[in-house]
This record gives sequence, structure tokens and C-alpha cells, in this order.
Amino acid sequence: MKKLKRILAWVGIVLLVGMYLATFLLAIFDRSASMSMFRASVGCTILIPVMLYAYTLVYKWTKDRDKKNEQ
Repeated sequence: MKKLKRILAWVGIVLLVGMYLATFLLAIFDRSASMSMFRASVGCTILIPVMLYAYTLVYKWTKDRDKKNEQ
């Protein structure tokens, strides 16, 4: 479980950094899309960690459920 959490944490970091980099580059090169990308970045800043946390909870729940079924 600890290894899965580390992998998901790195996935979240890569997604957020990539999203912020794309927003920054669009703000520099194309002013028309910068505000919508900023809104998407703010939304994903909240959404990505929540989704990763939910995924770990579901994984933990199904793993514990499988152990109980085996006994």
C-alpha cells in the first residue's frame, strides 16, 4: 500500500506541474486562452488530489474485502 501511495503521489505531482507549465506557457504566448486555462488549473488543483485520495480509499477497501472473503 505504501508503494502505491508513493506512485500516486508522483503521478499527482507530474500532472499538476504539467498543467501549471501549460497554463504558464499559454499565458505567455496566447492571451485569449490564459483565463480559461487558469480556471482549469485551479479546478484541477482541487480535483486531482481528491481523485487520487478516493482511488487509494477504494483500493484499500477492495483489498480488505478480498482478504475477508478468503478467510
